[in-house]
Amino acid sequence: MSESSFTLLRNIGSCALENGEEVRVSIDAYRGYRYVSVRRYVLSDTFSGATRDGVTLTPEIVRILAPMVAALPEAPAAICDGQLGKFAKRPGICIVASVGTFKGRRGLDLRQWQEDCGFTKKGIWIPLEKLSEIKQLFVKAKEALDEKPVDDFL
Repeated sequence: MSESSFTLLRNIGSCALENGEEVRVSIDAYRGYRYVSVRRYVLSDTFSGATRDGVTLTPEIVRILAPMVAALPEAPAAICDGQLGKFAKRPGICIVASVGTFKGRRGLDLRQWQEDCGFTKKGIWIPLEKLSEIKQLFVKAKEALDEKPVDDFL
């Protein structure tokens, strides 16, 4: 397998949304680097698979973001709109985590920010009604990243 190919290392879990969609969290490898992928999938009679909605997070971002998401109140009404943080992904590119309103509904938004052009199309919006499930997925992802890797050379 080529070093530049995408590889699913571990499926963390999923959170069901409306209209036959779900958010899946997984640990993937690409070009020799591990990422946590947060992506929307559609499940229907005609098509099942990943959509364009999603973002990859470095292990460092997940280690900082997971406790921040876990600290959000359980009641969506108790959560204030605004930016949770801006996290460097690589030079010139950041991930911005925020809570806000989109099409009349409040949600957690994970969006990629590029220094020269602003927000990119890469990102995902998750309704706050699913926050307790998303909290669990982030905690599981952080725990999986913190596990000692299996040594294949023993």
